[in-house]
Amino acid sequence: MASPPPPAAAAAAANPSRNPKRKPKPKPKAAGPSTLNPNWAQLQSKLPATTLGKRKHRPDHPSPVPAPTEPAAEEAAEVEEVKLVPTSDDTSLTKAVAVDCEMVGVGAGGSKSALGRVTLVNSWGNVVYDEYVRPVEWIVDYRTHISGIRPKHMNKAKDFWVVQKDVAELIKGRILVGHALHHDLKVLLLGHPKKDIRDTSEYEVFRREGKRRSLKDLTAQVLGAKIQQKEHCPIEDARAAMFIYNKHKKVWEKNMKEQFRFRNKLKKRGKKKSAEGSGNDPNVPTVKETRKQTSSEMYFTVAVAWVRSP
Repeated sequence: MASPPPPAAAAAAANPSRNPKRKPKPKPKAAGPSTLNPNWAQLQSKLPATTLGKRKHRPDHPSPVPAPTEPAAEEAAEVEEVKLVPTSDDTSLTKAVAVDCEMVGVGAGGSKSALGRVTLVNSWGNVVYDEYVRPVEWIVDYRTHISGIRPKHMNKAKDFWVVQKDVAELIKGRILVGHALHHDLKVLLLGHPKKDIRDTSEYEVFRREGKRRSLKDLTAQVLGAKIQQKEHCPIEDARAAMFIYNKHKKVWEKNMKEQFRFRNKLKKRGKKKSAEGSGNDPNVPTVKETRKQTSSEMYFTVAVAWVRSP
């Protein structure tokens, strides 16, 4: 008597299309991110490590992402690349001119400042005057580390009185721009109307907590350029002051007009009050009349005094 077939054989006999020796086909694996996007691996290496999963497995205080340092380095590079160059080829005199002076030391120990170089630039930053100056007194200290002036520059320098006359003619009737202009005018032995002075060290908008700021600091903030890294260049300094003024010219000029209008109003009010206090009409000038005594009047006065005396 034949034994019954095994269950697998019976199933195969019942379903002839199924082959028990045939292995099932493996399921295709999902394509990884690198297959879909070749740049994903490079991007993933730059991203900060994060933990994703169930809420209970996430850290309560994730580690802070470090601030990137590359943009800061790029910004520093951009600041270094900014150069103060003229905005036009026009070298003519303009309504506003900027001045900058470099000083040398004279007197005992070189403690007294004297004019060593003076530069004027126009509104576009072009040089209209640049001369080395031979001071009246003997130079004791050239202050080269700041002024950039050396003994060889005195070979082509002009006398102080010649330079002073030239500068006075150039700035007459013009708006004078600069930084700490009282120092420049002092060594030039010149004056200038206050209404025509635009000093970047005195402008309230540029002050920090009421204190004056250096031209180097203002140039870095307003223009994004670096100056005075080593020896000072009067062309660069005058150009920086002019460009700072040009950037704020509209508001600056408006403030100056309002200030002088207010001052003139106060002066007129003060004159009117003083005239009212004296009881005179401010529109009518007062004239003091004096008369000398005649010889007969003087004789009569002396005679009366002699008679009255004991």
